[in-house]
Amino acid sequence: MANLIPFTLHSGGEHGILRAHLARGNKQLDALREAAEALVVFQGPECYVTPSWYPSKSEHGKVVPTWNYAVVQVRGKPLVIDDAAWVQAQIAQLTANLEDGRDRPWKVSDAPEDFIAAQLKAIVGVEIPVLSIEGKWKVSQNRLAQDRQGVINGLRAERACPEMLEMMERG
Repeated sequence: MANLIPFTLHSGGEHGILRAHLARGNKQLDALREAAEALVVFQGPECYVTPSWYPSKSEHGKVVPTWNYAVVQVRGKPLVIDDAAWVQAQIAQLTANLEDGRDRPWKVSDAPEDFIAAQLKAIVGVEIPVLSIEGKWKVSQNRLAQDRQGVINGLRAERACPEMLEMMERG
């Protein structure tokens, strides 16, 4: 079962601890309560790569389309936390992280207390101590230097996938 859930990373354990919250009605909660292990996937930049960008296409034609990407997979034993104070702290930190840098950052305390209390009754926390981390990326590193530069030039010319372009330009 999979859901798109924003996590925050905290110190602790060997590799850190992920924290999040879910609606009480989310069917994934039962699975998390019973799970020996959970997989959390963090998707980075990703982009289609046309063979037309490869200079080697005109040399020998032995090219095919591909997909460049970066992804991190984290595994750990989940713990469901049914504690309003814990969940409120998690939400406050998540909100602060996401609102940071805005001209007028919103804070949980900006909403009426009774409204927040009602919202907290509808959610529970999830904590996953990180047991393993695996990163994988494919950014044309398997291609000749001229083809990698061709992908960079193609992304730049088409103004496509700016995060992938930045990743490839950094090397």
